[in-house]
Amino acid sequence: MKKVLIILSIFLLLLSCNREDDIEQMPYDNPEIPLHIPMGFPSLNTAVNENKPTKYGVELGERLFHEKKFSTNNMISCASCHNRGNAFADNEVQAVGVYGRVGLRNTPPIQNLAFMKFYNWDGSKLRLENQPLVPIITHEEMNSSIVEVIGKISDGHEYKELFRKAFGDENITPDRIYRSIAQYEYTLVSANSKYDKVKRNEGEVFTESEARGYQTFTIKCASCHGTELFTDQSFRNVGFPVNPSTEEAGRARVTGVPADYMSFRVPSLRNAEYTAPYGSFGQFPTLRAVLDYFDTGVLEADNLDPILKDNGNRIPMTEQEKEDIISFIKTLSDREFVGK
Repeated sequence: MKKVLIILSIFLLLLSCNREDDIEQMPYDNPEIPLHIPMGFPSLNTAVNENKPTKYGVELGERLFHEKKFSTNNMISCASCHNRGNAFADNEVQAVGVYGRVGLRNTPPIQNLAFMKFYNWDGSKLRLENQPLVPIITHEEMNSSIVEVIGKISDGHEYKELFRKAFGDENITPDRIYRSIAQYEYTLVSANSKYDKVKRNEGEVFTESEARGYQTFTIKCASCHGTELFTDQSFRNVGFPVNPSTEEAGRARVTGVPADYMSFRVPSLRNAEYTAPYGSFGQFPTLRAVLDYFDTGVLEADNLDPILKDNGNRIPMTEQEKEDIISFIKTLSDREFVGK
């Protein structure tokens, strides 16, 4: 009888272990969120296919995006600089981080990142998942570390539950933090401006000034600000005033190639109405200031973009053309996207 009880106990123990294994292996319900590619947009960055947005991955990413514990003084989050109302820019000349420290460059908007091939002004990142660590460890931004961040957010039950829902268990890792923030940012698609509605024949029409501006823009601006993203994603030296910081070299910081000195990624003009000031370190307070600068003449440089070099270092424009171009650029404003 004793032998039978021992065998029965072993059987029940094995059955219990199998049940635990079954529980651990049970799939978690975290449906994928399909990304709609707007008409005429380029293909997705290949990294998106390896980190497709999911219901709870995006929810977690949005929460982390607004988490001030990412900074050493618990005062700065990603959203502190990337404010939705400013098309996820901040309207500062240069980014301002912990303790009021001023960064090297102007904060770029983060719309339509799923379709971009490069990230940052100098294209230093090719995958969005590799971007979040940069502001976390940068002295002028969050001045923290990913280890410190994980230590801060691991205490609460809420984050553990969010990680479980997004990834299947409560384990908080750097990779999961980066992946979830990227998933959230992949969903920030802006393609519902007046321009888009005109293109889709949804009842909107350009004013006379906007229509003229569109024609002038096509001739004088679209060489760089092409495609439906309104950037060709190239790196160019367009002769803007040079950042006096010795740390700045533009694209050459990444490539080490002298020909890339002070070349920067062409910014998208979508929602440009909301993202002043303009330029890699906020050289221009208004769109009009940018156009005036191109009209009067840009700085000479050995690697100045050929479009400018072959045209006397300028893009000549009449006062009417400038007004019309700005009218057209404002048709790229997606008020639903920025919450206005």
